[in-house]
Amino acid sequence: MNATLATPLTAADRCDRCGAQAYVRARLHAGGELFFCAHHGREHLPRLRDLADIDDQTERLQETPAASTADEI
Repeated sequence: MNATLATPLTAADRCDRCGAQAYVRARLHAGGELFFCAHHGREHLPRLRDLADIDDQTERLQETPAASTADEI
């Protein structure tokens, strides 16, 4: 993955299909980017693999938030 694709997607990045938070970025070789939620990424990326560099950050959906210090008291 190149460094420009390594930039984490944020809550401000939205799926171009449904508006949900984007976890997949497809940077098209012809120019431009497409953003997808995990669901639409699974649906559309097989057709885009030869046309774009793919940044799939869906593993972030499995992350567990750190426990707060209040839980440790």
